[in-house]
Amino acid sequence: MARKSNFDRLTSYRKKLETSKRWRKEEGFDQIWKRMSDLYRGRHYEYYSDADRLLVNICFSTVNVIVPSVSVNYPKITVNAVKPEQAAEAVIAEAVVNYWWRHQNIKDEFKNAVKDMVIFGHGWMKVGYRYVEEEVVPDEDDSENVPDNQVTPQTIVLEDAPFAERVSCYDVFVDPDATSPKDMRWIAQRIRRPLAEVRSDKRYNKSARESVGTMAVSRYADDPSVRKIRDKEEGYAEIWEFYDIKNRTMSVFAEGGDNFLVKPMAMPYAFGHPFVMLRDYDVPDQFYPLGELEAIEPLQKELNETRTQMMNHRKRFARKWLYKESAFDQLGRTALESDEDNVMVPVIGDDAIGNVISPMPAVINPPDFYNQSNVISADIDRVSGVSEFMRGGVSEIRRTATESALMQDAANARTADKLATVERGMAEVARRLVKLAQQFMTGEQVARIVSKNGDPVWVKYDRDYLAGDFDFEVVGGSTQPVNESFRRQTALQIVDAMAPFAAAGVIDMTKLAGYVLQFGFGVKSPEQFMQSAPPPQPPAGQAAELGMGGVPIPPASPNPTVPQQAEAGMAGFEQGMTL
Repeated sequence: MARKSNFDRLTSYRKKLETSKRWRKEEGFDQIWKRMSDLYRGRHYEYYSDADRLLVNICFSTVNVIVPSVSVNYPKITVNAVKPEQAAEAVIAEAVVNYWWRHQNIKDEFKNAVKDMVIFGHGWMKVGYRYVEEEVVPDEDDSENVPDNQVTPQTIVLEDAPFAERVSCYDVFVDPDATSPKDMRWIAQRIRRPLAEVRSDKRYNKSARESVGTMAVSRYADDPSVRKIRDKEEGYAEIWEFYDIKNRTMSVFAEGGDNFLVKPMAMPYAFGHPFVMLRDYDVPDQFYPLGELEAIEPLQKELNETRTQMMNHRKRFARKWLYKESAFDQLGRTALESDEDNVMVPVIGDDAIGNVISPMPAVINPPDFYNQSNVISADIDRVSGVSEFMRGGVSEIRRTATESALMQDAANARTADKLATVERGMAEVARRLVKLAQQFMTGEQVARIVSKNGDPVWVKYDRDYLAGDFDFEVVGGSTQPVNESFRRQTALQIVDAMAPFAAAGVIDMTKLAGYVLQFGFGVKSPEQFMQSAPPPQPPAGQAAELGMGGVPIPPASPNPTVPQQAEAGMAGFEQGMTL
């Protein structure tokens, strides 16, 4: 079979993109994502109206309860070697990947992708490698004795590290016949770049980049329609990165161009295409999942309508009076309409007061009408799985601690599932970061890590230090908000649970105390509280010295096989922690 020419390939790729665009338009995905974005930002009404309308943005509250609960802190990524001889490299890889996550702005990018996942149902992360260098001419002091034609510019590497960034859901196009990322045959990203940058980018084919035209202009231009035709050097070009997964090739071309900016080449990354997809609620046999807001959209609109009706009813409720006109002159009517207190209203004639003025009957809506708002809010909580406690509300019903704990556990079940999805995505991004470093890193670099004692330690490494096959995992719950009270209570529970083991002599009390101080109470240097050597035992017959917490150390252990110091230390340790 004859190989396709570049022109045929470019035509084929453009047809695939047009098919994907038509699929998204016919299925209404772009419209759904636009509506979900408007729900989050508070644009719930489709048309303008002069009438007063209320908006209670529960969607905003739902998103900003879920996202911080699963992605607010830096993750603790653990790296384990597949082969035992690569254990040392795994330690370096773990330190380096956690350093990258903090100093390459990956946390903020990943959090934005998680927000996309909650709002739209899915989010995209792109992982790549960035190598930037520039030539610098030496200073005059360094080259004053060297002729100008012999001065050699120095090359300085500005950046040599992998990166991970969030990609908009609107800019990623996939195979319309795919049902999941595992069976898609191609994926493409649309990138909008200034036209001047595209034409000066030396990575692109010279003739192809010179023929690139303007496809869009700034939405805030004075007259975009005229400017687009008149100024050929301004505006933006649309660049496509097309990854042919089936044939393992990658290419770059411009919208409307006749040639490839980068001709089809072997996939540059060893792991394949650079995109990681975060998926919320999968729908069987559908590529795009459901998000949180799509399920509560009709309830949100009903809540807005109900609250608007309540507001309009309150505005229409005004007390009116029926009065006999001939019984009041102008002075009496003015006094009757006055807002002042204790005003005398003169009445003309001898008619009974009840026949002169009486209140006009008002139409009162049923009390259940005002309860509809609470009913709809409860439905939204039930559908979204975000409980009243998670929103920061206080229940009107008194509950025991056990009941509250059970309700919170049930509410956390869905959050735990979402947290597992986020942690798997983080682990996959971390795996690709290390793979890219193994493939493209040049020279030696330095990463700062935190030692066990909380002190900064600088580690030098190169690509050989990261060589090997590793398994990447995220420590469960490391990205969730830290509850200091819960963490300290957990530390005290560990002490209680370890008491039998300490009595049996299988627990190192010094290490246990250091763990409780460090992870339970945030003490960075717990060794300053530790004794370098066990205190001397008092001679027989003398008074026993007091241990930690004021608990006497018994002179002898009832069990000769149990170390006396372990029993006494554990007893004093428990007493000191519970004070």
